[in-house]
Amino acid sequence: MCGICGFTGRLMTSEEILETMMSKIIHRGPDSGGKHIDDGISMGFRRLSIIDLKGGTQPIYNETKDMVITFNGEIYNHKELREELLAKGHVMSSNADTEVLLHGYEEYGEALLPKLRGMFAFVIWDSKTQTLFGARDFFGIKPFYYSIQNGQLVYGSEIKSILEYPGFHREVNPEALENYLTFQYSVLPETFFKGVYKLPPAHCFTFRNGILDIRRYWEPVFEPNHSKSLEQFVQEIDNAMQDSIQKHKTSSDVEVGSFLSSGVDSSYVAACFHGDKTFTVGFDYEKYNEIDYAKALSEKIQIDNYSKLISKEEYWDIIGRVQYHMDEPLADPSAIALYFVSQTAAKHVKVALSGEGADEFFGGYNIYREPHDLLPLTRLPRPVRKVMGQVAKKLPKIKGRNYLIRGSKDLQERFIGNAFMFTEEEREAILKHPTGKYPHTELTRPFYQKAAAYDDVTKMQYIDMHFWLIGDILLKADKMSMAHSLEVRVPFLDRVVFDVARTIPTEYKVTKENTKFAMRQAAHRYLPDLVAEKKKLGFPVPIRIWLKEDAYYRRVKAAFESPAAREFFKTGEIIGYLEEHRTGKADHSRKIWTIYMFLVWHQQFFGDGAATSVSEEAHALQTH
Repeated sequence: MCGICGFTGRLMTSEEILETMMSKIIHRGPDSGGKHIDDGISMGFRRLSIIDLKGGTQPIYNETKDMVITFNGEIYNHKELREELLAKGHVMSSNADTEVLLHGYEEYGEALLPKLRGMFAFVIWDSKTQTLFGARDFFGIKPFYYSIQNGQLVYGSEIKSILEYPGFHREVNPEALENYLTFQYSVLPETFFKGVYKLPPAHCFTFRNGILDIRRYWEPVFEPNHSKSLEQFVQEIDNAMQDSIQKHKTSSDVEVGSFLSSGVDSSYVAACFHGDKTFTVGFDYEKYNEIDYAKALSEKIQIDNYSKLISKEEYWDIIGRVQYHMDEPLADPSAIALYFVSQTAAKHVKVALSGEGADEFFGGYNIYREPHDLLPLTRLPRPVRKVMGQVAKKLPKIKGRNYLIRGSKDLQERFIGNAFMFTEEEREAILKHPTGKYPHTELTRPFYQKAAAYDDVTKMQYIDMHFWLIGDILLKADKMSMAHSLEVRVPFLDRVVFDVARTIPTEYKVTKENTKFAMRQAAHRYLPDLVAEKKKLGFPVPIRIWLKEDAYYRRVKAAFESPAAREFFKTGEIIGYLEEHRTGKADHSRKIWTIYMFLVWHQQFFGDGAATSVSEEAHALQTH
């Protein structure tokens, strides 16, 4: 795993600028650095040595030195592609997957991308045509950011490197903030920094003569196959997963470990990867501690488990650094737990497997059962449901009220992914200067239109794949692991696995009893029944409890009264949420956390925290 950054054009101090940009992402690649600079391009690279430890240093050139690549990721079928390219006459000087990408692009051009199996974000400079080509992987496992500055393309694995480009003006994007309040993560193509954008997953680009051309090269499609039995699907799932886990493990010249929570996803991977180490974190609260479970399973499958009990003081003290590494605010409390499990793993291994993607592929989130639960209401005529919903809104908060409200809404209205924090009305009430742009239905509408032929559960999966998975799940996995120079690999998010998952009918994904039904049957082959049937928890974090304690209530209240809070929010309104939560009038913990994480992030990039230095990064690398 590595970090890349760079810019087109040539400046008088190009080398100095590039070095500064590279220093900001040293945590992504502490083992070595490399750069390529000529009249048309400056390309920087930080390396975490995983494959071909001696020969895989980047940038890598073709034989004639007129094409050069920098690459962040891993290609799991690089050996097969290498043989194919060697047979076509290509000459390679290393065993690195990076070189396979470069020669593959020489041979196939953009048509190389659908041939790949892996996670990637890379750029290739063609000096003959003065063209920069880049691409991001199918599901968005690896990040890629860019900005156009004075007609030149500036890019990086993390935004913080782009911020170092001369003349870049830091400015908060109010539209990003407004929609973050609803989704809990940065959802727009333009990031929280005005003028900085994300390359979407499964997209590639060319930049030439000041023109950026972005296009999609692959698209996920669900096509349920009703001719196969449950047993056939279970076998296909297991075959694909065993193959993927081994590919993800063996494409490495260093030891590989595995994250392990109490859920079936990471347990399935841990039970099958045939490694020596698993890693777990928990909190000192019964419902928020998965360590005992992880140790018991690790003992059963004869793997050493390394765990960390996170104190609340540690959790709160690290929030600023977490938001710094995230680049954009993320209100998912589990990101901080992921920071600590990555820190624990990085003391023992350079690579860890994890269970991200299983829920989106196989129908694992508990909310996917909602279409079935709401059937008594959704079968009613729409006007009737709407009236019932309006009446329910006027009722006190009694049991069944929320059921009536949700049942009154069409799926497109009520579902934007696994988080729905503030409605448009609520965010308008707390923002000092609401823009009124991009209601949540406008952002998800194009994706619902593409998914129009799917049943409601599959529509929800499709939405999550394009929103929640990219904006929350994979982003925190990349940023929190890379904060500790750890590579996280996700065997579920494999093209071969998706080719099976996309054909599974909904009745084999979500049932009355459970979610991920077919996948759980495959996991049964390796796990105790209690584990295979366990409902999804994620990384449970007790913020609801902590926000009622004086120390943390005061900390959040101070942030809510800060100059930054007064700049963006109506402070009386947001403090009202905090007071109601503290007194037990309502559970506003997630909404409070969403606002607080933005303010912590703002302090890191626009307040005193904006001075985070390279020496601090180096210290973090020495002590992690």
